[in-house]
Amino acid sequence: MQVSDSSSRILAGLLEARTGQQLTMNRRWRIETALASLLRDRGIPTLDELITILVMGKEPGLSNQVVEALLNNETYFFRDRTPFDLLSRHALPLLAKRRETTKRIKIWSAGCSTGQEAYSIAMLFAEAAADWRGWTIDILGTDVSSCVIERARNGSYTQFEVQRGLAIGQTIKWFEEADDGWRAVEALRRPVRFQVHNVLEQPPHPGQFDIVLCRNVLLYLNADKRGMAFERLSSALAPDGWLMLGAGETVIGQTSKLTADKNARGLYRLVGDDDQAERRAGTERRTARG
Repeated sequence: MQVSDSSSRILAGLLEARTGQQLTMNRRWRIETALASLLRDRGIPTLDELITILVMGKEPGLSNQVVEALLNNETYFFRDRTPFDLLSRHALPLLAKRRETTKRIKIWSAGCSTGQEAYSIAMLFAEAAADWRGWTIDILGTDVSSCVIERARNGSYTQFEVQRGLAIGQTIKWFEEADDGWRAVEALRRPVRFQVHNVLEQPPHPGQFDIVLCRNVLLYLNADKRGMAFERLSSALAPDGWLMLGAGETVIGQTSKLTADKNARGLYRLVGDDDQAERRAGTERRTARG
């Protein structure tokens, strides 16, 4: 099955129109693999014929299935591990002090895919249950794909999926065997909820999140859309909240709303008055030297 240039452009345009995500030239190799099972299940012999059906609007639900298939839903438990160590050793202990009065923490996992990131965060709290007794922990996972959100809500994973990132002890403690693999125990699912949401839309709870994780999502957006996403993400944060991005993502040159936390490499916070004054002074110094 070969992908013509015109077909790849149409599919890339459909994906960007529906989700804001780009299917750049160096990622278009995925089209053939991503759509192979859909074509087989629908009895469509070629991609060009698929495009014809989409353009003519013969099957209204088909375009949604195509978009779902083209999305990259790669994820696993405790992905890249270091960010979760940063949360458990730095961010969460600080939040425990800052929120001692309210005893409430809200965390948003944006672009959560099938939910492993959200459940990994829930495990951080569950494995230190004594420290968080009496607290309300609210973890929201969102994704643009309704299919992956449905899976995340169920909390069921295959043997292969639980083996990616989880030690045997964690699997046995926090998951129970099910007909189709393993399912997160009720205690782990309780603080986690999921909903369909696009990071380019208004955030679910503006100004309320103590931590927002949006890892390996923004790299699929063009510069304009990325700027819009940063606006949404920054507006979701509590005044002293943090944003965590993927290893290959940064706020530098992308937004004026966020800056790196000097005390925690890998976390970003809202720019305050002091930061703005420092930036103005730096600009004035450079102008004077020029």
